[in-house]
Amino acid sequence: MVQKTGRKHWYVSLLKLGVPIMIGQLGIIVVGFADNIMVGHYGTDELSAASFVNNLFNLVILFGLGFSLGLTPVIGQLMSRNQAVKAGQTLRCSLAINLVLALVLSLFMLLVYFNVERMKQPDHLMPLIKPYFLIHLLGLCFVMLFNAFKQFADGLMDTRTPMYILLSSNIINIIGNYVLIFGHFGFPELGLVGAGLSTLCARIFTVVVFAGVFLFSKRYDRFRAGFFRLKTSWEDRCRLIRLGLPIACQMGMETGAFNLSVVMMGWVGATALAAHQVVGTFTTIGFMLYYGVGSAITILISNHKSENNVTQIRDITRSGAIIITVISVVIVVVMGLLRNRIGYMFTDSAEVNALVAWLVLPTMAYQISDGLQIAYANALRGIEDVKPMAVIAFISYFVVCLPISYLFGFVFDWEASGVWWGFPIGLTVAASLFYFRFRYMTRKMLKQQKV
Repeated sequence: MVQKTGRKHWYVSLLKLGVPIMIGQLGIIVVGFADNIMVGHYGTDELSAASFVNNLFNLVILFGLGFSLGLTPVIGQLMSRNQAVKAGQTLRCSLAINLVLALVLSLFMLLVYFNVERMKQPDHLMPLIKPYFLIHLLGLCFVMLFNAFKQFADGLMDTRTPMYILLSSNIINIIGNYVLIFGHFGFPELGLVGAGLSTLCARIFTVVVFAGVFLFSKRYDRFRAGFFRLKTSWEDRCRLIRLGLPIACQMGMETGAFNLSVVMMGWVGATALAAHQVVGTFTTIGFMLYYGVGSAITILISNHKSENNVTQIRDITRSGAIIITVISVVIVVVMGLLRNRIGYMFTDSAEVNALVAWLVLPTMAYQISDGLQIAYANALRGIEDVKPMAVIAFISYFVVCLPISYLFGFVFDWEASGVWWGFPIGLTVAASLFYFRFRYMTRKMLKQQKV
């Protein structure tokens, strides 16, 4: 048993679980790249409008993703106790709650839509922003339902099924972009609207296929009885909300710092918006890879939490943090090598490319901090210590990051580059606070064991 729980074992287990998640996330990145490259070469104004809308929607999409992450440790603990029927019932409960949250978020974004002209974006972008915004609004419910299915599968340690579904939807999205943006194969040339419609079709596809897999595959036979027959109690709903809401707030505020900064970039101008979109798309490579390993940390800890072995929990987290640090160093090297070429991958504008080259510098500076805050935040999710996460996120991103971004960007007059230099500082604060909270909680767990 000692051999099975050595450090080498955790590296292997984390990679076995995390690599399929990373591949699925890389598929999303490829679609983001293809989407922005096609839109960028179609027109700089279209790229600027896409930057504004995508950044606003990323805020609510990652808030919804954070909420669904509360399902993973619950399913992991149920499976560690062989309660498959209960796990199926919990999935149904999660789908219902996520659907309600999706409707609430849709109403919120509809309110944003009616006030979008007050955000002082360039007037000539409004005819592009508005229809693209509405198409994204239609897809929000499908994103939330897929999140519930995915986190359920992750809790079962089945990370390959979501990977295959995501990769398939990515192929549909890329083909749809090629056909609908430029008007190939007899389809009309729709530009940015075509990119939005392609994304919407891909999101509907993920939910339909995952529902089919759950309802008809043998792999999920043992969960269907609980899904259809067991009644949901208020206690079940409250537990998912209690776990999901603080994580949603934490991820929402983290994303909010990045995506609300798009409003500041709009104050600088259309070129700054386009550059922000390019760098934001490129930096998701690191975030999604770190997120894959971070999810594996949560899965492993939640599946071993019932053993109450603090040494195991620390070893899993430490191993995950080391893997993420290695990945972040590689990401920094790649960004440094491609710094002066990244912009031209998305647009022919020399002005946008020159600004992208400057924005890559703060992006490189925060990679390690970003990776470590994801590692320790996911460790806290695994042990279900989620309430302080929203407070830490608020301090890191709203008290520290955004004010510094405004200070550097508009008081010091560094403009677009200054806005981005707030992120390394905010993420370093977040990583430090999550680490100290994890260390405090594991020491507390050890003391409780001795008592």
